[in-house]
Amino acid sequence: MSDLAPSSDVVDRLADALRTASFTAGSVHDLLGPLAHAALGRNETTPATRATADGSPLATLVRLFTIQRPVDRAAADQALPGLVDALAASGVLATSGGEVRALVDVRPYGDEVHDWWVVCDLTPGQDAMPVEVGPEHVLGISEASSSLARLVHRRPVGRALDLGTGCGVQALHLAQHATEVVATDVNDRALALARLTGRLNGVALDVRGGSLYEPVAGERFDVIASNPPFVVSPPDGDRLVYRETGFAGDDVVRRLVAGAADHLTEDGLCHLLAAWVHPTGADWQERLASWVAPTGLDAWVLEREEVDLPTYTEMWLADSGHRGRPGYTEAYDRWLTWFVEQGIESMGFGWITLRRAGRDVPSVRVEAWDGQVSGPVGPVVEQWAAALDVPGDVLDHAWVVAPDLVQHAWGPPGAEDPAVITVRLQDGLRRERRVDTVTAGLLSACDGDLTAGQVLGAIGTLLDLDPESLLAERRPEVSELVAEGFLRPA
Repeated sequence: MSDLAPSSDVVDRLADALRTASFTAGSVHDLLGPLAHAALGRNETTPATRATADGSPLATLVRLFTIQRPVDRAAADQALPGLVDALAASGVLATSGGEVRALVDVRPYGDEVHDWWVVCDLTPGQDAMPVEVGPEHVLGISEASSSLARLVHRRPVGRALDLGTGCGVQALHLAQHATEVVATDVNDRALALARLTGRLNGVALDVRGGSLYEPVAGERFDVIASNPPFVVSPPDGDRLVYRETGFAGDDVVRRLVAGAADHLTEDGLCHLLAAWVHPTGADWQERLASWVAPTGLDAWVLEREEVDLPTYTEMWLADSGHRGRPGYTEAYDRWLTWFVEQGIESMGFGWITLRRAGRDVPSVRVEAWDGQVSGPVGPVVEQWAAALDVPGDVLDHAWVVAPDLVQHAWGPPGAEDPAVITVRLQDGLRRERRVDTVTAGLLSACDGDLTAGQVLGAIGTLLDLDPESLLAERRPEVSELVAEGFLRPA
C-alpha cells in the first residue's frame, strides 16, 4: 500500500473540495436526518443510503467515506474534481471498473467553532458484517476520544503533547490553544494518518514515532493529553495496537503517571483517559494513590464506571471481531480464567488529571463518581487547580458560590421549614449534595466579601450555636464544598 502521503497541492485541493461540498458534521446530519444519522451511529447504513440518493457532491462524499459504499466514477469526479487519480495513487481511494471506493475514512468532525476532517481507517462491522480489523487498525472518532477532549482544559499554552495520537483527534483540539503540538504514536500507520489529518486541516503538527515518553525525552509541555491503549487482556491473544500494549495489566497507565512529572512545565497539566484494575481483596483507590505519590504531582483520579469481568470481556471480544465466530466461547473462558489468575476482580474506567505545582505536600484525590456530565469538564479542572492554590485554612478565605449552582427545597405542604434541601451543579460534573440549613445559609451568603469562617460565625450567632464548635464541625464540609466545586476562590 502507498504511504498515505499525498502532495501538499493534492491535500489543499481535497480540503477545497470538501468545503465546496459542505462536507461538515452539521451538513451531514442535516442531509441524513436524525433517524438515519442515529442508525449510522449503530453501524447500520441502509437509512443513510436511502437519504443520499440525490447524487449531489455531499451525498456522494457521504456514500464514499461515511457509508463506505462504492460510487460511480462520474459522481466521484464531480465531488472530487481532478483528484480521484491522485488520491488513488496515494492510498486514499481505489478505482476499479468505473467505480471508486474509499480505502480510508475522511470523517467530518468539529467542536463549537471548528469544522474539521479526521482521516482514519474504515469503520468495521457495518450492517452486521463480521468485524475485520488488522493489528495496526487506526480508530476514528470514538466515545473515548470525545471524552478526553471534554476533559482537557483550553487555556492558551506554549507546548502541548498528544501522546498516543492515533488519527490526531486530540492534536486538532490542542492546536487551537497551543503554539506547538507534538503528536506521538508507536503505530506507523497512525503516524501517517495523523500527519494527513493535520495537513488536511491546515494544522501544523510535529508527529513522532515511539513508545510512551521516548519520543520527547528531555522535553517539557504545558499540557499532555493521552488516550493510551489501556485494554487489559490475556497476553496470548491477538494484539491490536490501538487498544493493547506489551505491558502487563494496567502498567501502561502507571508508567504514564510515573513519567508525567519529568515532562510537565510548572503549572502544567496531564490529562489521561484510562482504565485500571480493581484487585481482588484490595482497595483500588489506595493502589492508584500509590502510583501518584512518588511523582510529587497534584492528582485528581475520577472513576466514571466500574465494569464486571463478563461485561468487560464481551465488550472487547466483540470489538476485535470474535463474537459469532469459532473459538468465541473458548476465548471468553480464557479471559475469565486469566483474570482470576491475575487476582483481578473488576475493571475501572475514568480520568486522571495530574498537575505540577511544586507543592511540598501534593493533593491527591481519588474518587468514584458516576453522575451526569454536561458540557466540557476542562473548566472544572481549572477550578480544581485554582482551589488547590489557596493556602492555609479553608475558613480563612472568602469564597463565591459556583454560578451554575441551583438549590431545591421541598417538604410536606404547610411545613414551616423544608424537610430536604439539595444543591446541584448544572455544568461540567453535575454533582448533587444534600445539605442542612447551616450549609444552605453558608452557600447563600458566600459572595466573596466575608471569609467562610465569618459567614459561619454569623450563622452560629443567628442560630444560637457555639461559634468554635460550629467552625470545627463545619471545616471538613467546607473543604469538600471547595474540592467538589460548589465553592470557588473569590
